Amino acid sequence: MRRFLIIITGLLLLWTPSVFAQFNEKPILNLENEDKAFLNWGYFLGFNQFDFKFSYKNDLPDILVDRSIGFNVGLIGEMRLNNFLDLRFEPGLFYSKRILGFPGFSDDSDAIREVNSTYINFPLLLKVSTLRLGNWKPFIIGGVSASMNLSAQEASIDDNSSGTFRMKKSVYNYEIGFGIDFYTSYFKFSPSIRGIFAITDELVPDSDPNSPWTGNIDGLFTRGVFVNFTFE
Repeated sequence: MRRFLIIITGLLLLWTPSVFAQFNEKPILNLENEDKAFLNWGYFLGFNQFDFKFSYKNDLPDILVDRSIGFNVGLIGEMRLNNFLDLRFEPGLFYSKRILGFPGFSDDSDAIREVNSTYINFPLLLKVSTLRLGNWKPFIIGGVSASMNLSAQEASIDDNSSGTFRMKKSVYNYEIGFGIDFYTSYFKFSPSIRGIFAITDELVPDSDPNSPWTGNIDGLFTRGVFVNFTFE
């Protein structure tokens, strides 16, 4: 998470000069009619860091999670409701990797499980913006999403006793974040930071109810943060 925050801070420092440049007394407005269309289209690129939240049945040592940085890519469809509200659909592909460390094992082949996840995410979001300030406009965004984990191995007959950590294929989430629209001469560029939080349990328990890997897990929920760079 520390590396992720360092990257975000560096990007914000790069954006700072362009932000303050918009505070001219009489800025030249770019793309004055950009937000007036009923429908807008675009795409996004970005990166993410996903984690797991565990709930346990008994008070035993926690499962450790080693997070890494993944990437995002997707499309945007936006419907204008009024000057301040837009309804957005942002189907995208999210790739992430998490490594789980289970306590109580001396052999790494038993203690370590690598969880690769490829989510196809379908969020329906409400974007709430301020009035446009020169060539920039802050906003907050939030909503719900359904994700399909293509790497879940939900139907696999193998479980952790064979080295396979299984998760459910379908996940439901809520998302919330904030960002800024920048109006350039040719397109609208919108960096944003968003959190995603699963509201459904993703764990497929092992066949053995007393499994040393999943026997003490009452629930497993994805949570994460991602940075998107949107072009419209």
